[in-house]
Amino acid sequence: MTQSITVLRTINDKAIFMTTPLDVITPNWPAPVNVKSVSTTRAGGVSIAPYDAFNLGVHVGDDLNHVKQNRQRLNDVLPREPMWLNQIHGITVVNGSSYQGVCDADASFSCDTQQVCAVTTADCLPVLFCNTQGTQVAAAHAGWRGLL
Repeated sequence: MTQSITVLRTINDKAIFMTTPLDVITPNWPAPVNVKSVSTTRAGGVSIAPYDAFNLGVHVGDDLNHVKQNRQRLNDVLPREPMWLNQIHGITVVNGSSYQGVCDADASFSCDTQQVCAVTTADCLPVLFCNTQGTQVAAAHAGWRGLL
């Protein structure tokens, strides 16, 4: 199953996601202007079937080199590499301010304007949060159990 990504971060440069060469979905939501979000699609990557083409998940059996290339393509249009989570369908939340390496968690949050919070989804949903000032953001992975 292909893993796509939803990223959320606060930014000062409003055009950061406007020039992305990737096929992305941008939400039409009432978030503050300094909060940006995108969801990737399958287009724009190098993975081959059955992971066509822009798979970002390291745990689904795709060639690791393909996943690394796909992640680099995403990194090229972001201000910083996302906080990659080893999503475990649990309740752990990671503070982006103290983030180091890959963490076992299903959500991340940050007050750092350069931090990218991200979750991967296939048959689950991304849930994005921010305060009204756009100075705090969070991204959570919601599996079917978490939605009940």
